[in-house]
Amino acid sequence: MDKTITTPCAFCQGDGVDPFELLSPISICLVCDGSGKVTLSSPTMTCRYCNGTGRQHHQRLYCVVCHGKGKVTFDNDGYKDCPSCKGIGKEVVSEMPCLTCRGFGMV
Repeated sequence: MDKTITTPCAFCQGDGVDPFELLSPISICLVCDGSGKVTLSSPTMTCRYCNGTGRQHHQRLYCVVCHGKGKVTFDNDGYKDCPSCKGIGKEVVSEMPCLTCRGFGMV
């Protein structure tokens, strides 16, 4: 039976404020709606695509795999590292999410 867990928002690091001040210095975080916390269904694991930062690599956008939460709902029992990306969740050349595992790093 799945249960929900609450964890600090990875994108704003639990501050509830947009870390990049895109609209203004007091804009709320788009991922957690300013609460500083996000709710996920368990079991979870750290997002392999963004390494738990909740941010898109070299951009001011939230991660397309975990949607800025830093963790993904994923039960890794019976799964193994993706053979295409070697478990890192991204294409080596483009750094886009791996097409085989959709950025999870496991298949």
